[in-house]
Amino acid sequence: MLNCRTIFLSDVHLGCKDCQADYLLSFLEQSQADKIYLLGDIVDLWAMRKQVHWTLSQNKVVRCLLDKAEQGVEVIYIPGNHDEAMRLYAGKSFGNIRIALRESHTTAQGKKLLLLHGDEFDKEVNFGRLHAWL
Repeated sequence: MLNCRTIFLSDVHLGCKDCQADYLLSFLEQSQADKIYLLGDIVDLWAMRKQVHWTLSQNKVVRCLLDKAEQGVEVIYIPGNHDEAMRLYAGKSFGNIRIALRESHTTAQGKKLLLLHGDEFDKEVNFGRLHAWL
């Protein structure tokens, strides 16, 4: 069992055929932490617009995260560009998983970290939104 204070996960892309849910599930089942940060693109809503590829392993990943949150692990979901629809729910919780736009984390050494997905700094992503709108 891997015991740690914090786990940081991003770009999981649940719902996408290339998602490595089996590996993630194995990691989550063998890990124990006080906090889990989900740093965007956890669910790939972009890919799911074209084709949904949702497996039993992906269900198990979601169930595992919900179970950990229910057992007292603080799970914070910060949406990215592929799951940006979740940003509408910032400040709310789903199954004890809190949705936030960004978060501050203090390391064991006392250093402060700003946590976000980072897509807001990507000119190509932001221009792509404008281009799609036009």
